[in-house]
Amino acid sequence: MTSIARRGLLGVAGLGAAGLSTIPASRRAAAQPRSARPIRIGVLTDMSGPYRDPTGPGSVACARQAAEEFMAANPGITVEVLQADHQNRPDVGSGIARQWYDTDGVDMILDVPTSSVALAVAAATREKDKVFVNSGGAVVELTGAQCSPNTVHWTYDTWMLAKSTGAALTRAGGDTWFFITADYAFGHALQRDTSAFVEGAGGKVLGGVRYPFPQTTDFSSFLVQARASRAKVLGLANAGTDTVNCVKQAREFGLTRQAKLATLLMAIADVHALGLETAQGLLLTESFYWNLNDRTRAFTARVRPKLPGGIPMGMIQAGCYAGALHYLKAVASMGVAEAKLSGRVTVERMKAMPTDDDAFGPGQIRMDGRKIHPSYLFEVKSPAESTGPGDYYKLVGTTPAEEAFRPMSEGGCPLVRT
Repeated sequence: MTSIARRGLLGVAGLGAAGLSTIPASRRAAAQPRSARPIRIGVLTDMSGPYRDPTGPGSVACARQAAEEFMAANPGITVEVLQADHQNRPDVGSGIARQWYDTDGVDMILDVPTSSVALAVAAATREKDKVFVNSGGAVVELTGAQCSPNTVHWTYDTWMLAKSTGAALTRAGGDTWFFITADYAFGHALQRDTSAFVEGAGGKVLGGVRYPFPQTTDFSSFLVQARASRAKVLGLANAGTDTVNCVKQAREFGLTRQAKLATLLMAIADVHALGLETAQGLLLTESFYWNLNDRTRAFTARVRPKLPGGIPMGMIQAGCYAGALHYLKAVASMGVAEAKLSGRVTVERMKAMPTDDDAFGPGQIRMDGRKIHPSYLFEVKSPAESTGPGDYYKLVGTTPAEEAFRPMSEGGCPLVRT
C-alpha cells in the first residue's frame, strides 16, 4: 500500500462481509466471479479537518444506512462500505481513489468535500471507468466544462447557493457586497456565481479578499477590510469551521451592526457549533433539512443512532445516503456483474431511472450528471423560537427543482446533446 493510502485509509465498514478481511482485496476479486463479488462503496471525506462535522463520520453513517436498507431489500447482493480521509488535498484524494480502484475493488466513490479534491477524484474515476457520486464538493464545473460520464453531482453546487441566498439578499436591499473567500476552486466559484446574481439583481460588488485555505483561523485583517468597504452585505465564500470562525469574529468586531452576513454555504452543523444566540437571523440555503416533512423526519429517525454525538444531520450527509441508495438500485436493475464492467454504463442507468428517497423526495439526474431537486432558503431561529434540539430553521422560500440549478444550456458540458 502506498504511503498516501496508509495515511488516508481509516478502515473498512464491512456489511455482510465476514471472513473476507484476511485476504487481500485483489486476490479475493480474482478468485470470485463478478456476480458473486460484493459491491464496494468508498466514502472519501474529511475526517479531521474543517469540513469534518458537516461531512466526515456522518457521511459514512449515511452510506452505511443506505447499504443496510438496500441489502435488506436485496438479500442476494452484498455491499461493503470503506472510509478514508483525503485531508483536503487533491494529491491525497486522487491517490486513495486510485488505490481503491486498482487494488481494493472499490466500485463507487462517494462524498468528497473540497472541490479541488472532487475534481481530482472525478478525473481518476473517469480514467478507471468507475462511478463517482459527489455530495460534498460544490464546484459547478463538475457538470460544466469538466463534466464526466462517470460522475453524478448530487446534493448542491455553487450556482444553487448563489441564486438562492445571493439573489434573495440583494432583492431585500443588500445591494453592495464584499467577499471573504477561501482561496481554492470552491471559494472562487462561489464568489463568481454569487457576484453574477448580485449584479443581475442590480447590486454591486465593492471588493473582496482571498485567504489561504485551510491554514487560516484568524480573519481579523479581512474583516477590517470588509468594514472599510462599507458594504451592506459581507459574503462568506467558505464553509465549515472557516464560516463558524468568520461569523464569531464578525460579531466580536461589531461588523454585524453595519452589514448583513451572507453565509453562502452554511451547514446545520455550523449552526449547531455557533449556537442559536450567535447564529439567529442568518440566511442560508440547503437542499435537505431533517425537520422539513414526514419523510425527512422518518429518515432521520432511522439514521440518528449511527450519527456522531448530538450534531444534526445536514444535506451533504443526507446526499451520501440518497446517492448511494440510487446507485445501488441501478446495480440491482443491471445485475452486479454488468455494473462492475463499466462505471460509465452504470451512470447511464442511474440517469435513466427516476430518483426517489426519504431525504430528497422524487427527482432525476440530468444528462450533464446534475441531480436536481428543490432548494430551500432558511432563516436561523432565535433561541425563543426553537422547540428543541436541532430545531434550528424556519423556511423562508423554496426554489423548484427545475429552477434551482444552472440550466444545461449554460454549462458547456460536452455530454449535453442539443
